[in-house]
Amino acid sequence: MTPASRREYCVVGGGISGLVAAYRLRVAAGPDASITVLDPADRLGGVLRTERISGQPLDVGAEAFVARRPEVPALLAELGLSGKQIATSGARPLIYSEGRLHPLPKDTVNGIPSRPSALSGLVDDATIRWMLDEPRRPFTWRAGADPSVADLVGDRFGEQVVVRSVDPLLSGVYAGSAATIGIRAAAPTVAAELDRGARSLTEAVVAALPPPLTGSVFGAVDGGYTVLVDELVRRSGLRWAQVAVRGVQRAPRGWELVDDEGTRWSADAVVLAVPAPRLPALVADLAPRSAAAARKIPVASAAVVALALPGGTPLPEQSGVLVAGRGRLHTKAVTLSSRKWGRRGSVEMVRLSFGRFGDDVARSVGDEDLLSWSGEDLTTLFGISVEPVDHRVARWIDAMPQYGPGHTDVVAELRAGLPAGLAVAGAYLDGIGVPACVAAATRAAAAVVVDGS
Repeated sequence: MTPASRREYCVVGGGISGLVAAYRLRVAAGPDASITVLDPADRLGGVLRTERISGQPLDVGAEAFVARRPEVPALLAELGLSGKQIATSGARPLIYSEGRLHPLPKDTVNGIPSRPSALSGLVDDATIRWMLDEPRRPFTWRAGADPSVADLVGDRFGEQVVVRSVDPLLSGVYAGSAATIGIRAAAPTVAAELDRGARSLTEAVVAALPPPLTGSVFGAVDGGYTVLVDELVRRSGLRWAQVAVRGVQRAPRGWELVDDEGTRWSADAVVLAVPAPRLPALVADLAPRSAAAARKIPVASAAVVALALPGGTPLPEQSGVLVAGRGRLHTKAVTLSSRKWGRRGSVEMVRLSFGRFGDDVARSVGDEDLLSWSGEDLTTLFGISVEPVDHRVARWIDAMPQYGPGHTDVVAELRAGLPAGLAVAGAYLDGIGVPACVAAATRAAAAVVVDGS
């Protein structure tokens, strides 16, 4: 082993998880430690990518974080960036269902309603009556159970609630659906209330509703996530090796990583901050249990079309649109960024998201087709037909994990199978949002510093 004052760490993957891990390693190990991030991409940050579109910064990957969770505000404060945290304008999204735009229901947990009246107009009268009767119908719940959201909500509230209220939110966040996400991932507070003995799903959702917020539900970084990425790179003092790692092996003094050029990298400890599909190839020999668990985590791909529309384009005063079902629209979600975060400059910024679990849209549909679809969908939704001033297309291949039933047990098995000195971080573990990635990366860095000390 190298002396404690000159420890060597490698982080595989330069997305937000890898960069937070590198920064946490620097804080814990001190200025003399060597920290190398290995990532073959053209830039660091992963799905945190800010582009300048018609002169304005716009995030074309992740674009917001849940402000109620403490991880990102705390990290921004730690980095001296608290002044860069911005809030939404207060505009609310719409849901597009059955050819019409509807207000997003209030008082739900990821679209699961706490009262039938919240869905009036979005679902039919028969569904409303079914929901009203739900507390009186027999209900059995096994503590620790983790059914899919579709199975639980469909059984208790009906299919229309799943398709028109829950699916649009889960599709927008996970590029999945109520059928591919377990209740403990989509609505952990609801599952917790059921475990505590709630007598119906309605009772559980009512108890799980978060307290009213005085501020914004979501936050973002002024100037885009590149501000956070750049500061993490600077403060971590990392060395970036623009190579892909194809193997991890034990070595006499810790670990040895082999990249795609055959170069070997030594480390006392390693954090693997790669997507779930890449993990098995790296750890199959070292940690077969972990590799097997990672293979159980399916992923989806997505594409984002970011448009700068001419100033004055008549867009509604809403933050965006979530799309229910598959029908006339190609997009699954539209973000009216200039309405959501406040207009800057002389253009209207809009993002459209495409691709769901099980399709190959992000891989196979060309940029021109995605742009054409975007124009068609904006016409269908808002009755507008304008040529964008500028645009960008971003593709996020295998970047959207699906947290299926039993996901927590899969992740526990994955982590338990890792040898000391090797840790994992990433969106596929504890949640897809940036706060969850920050938490998982912090946990991984702490594990290898302790294990390697």
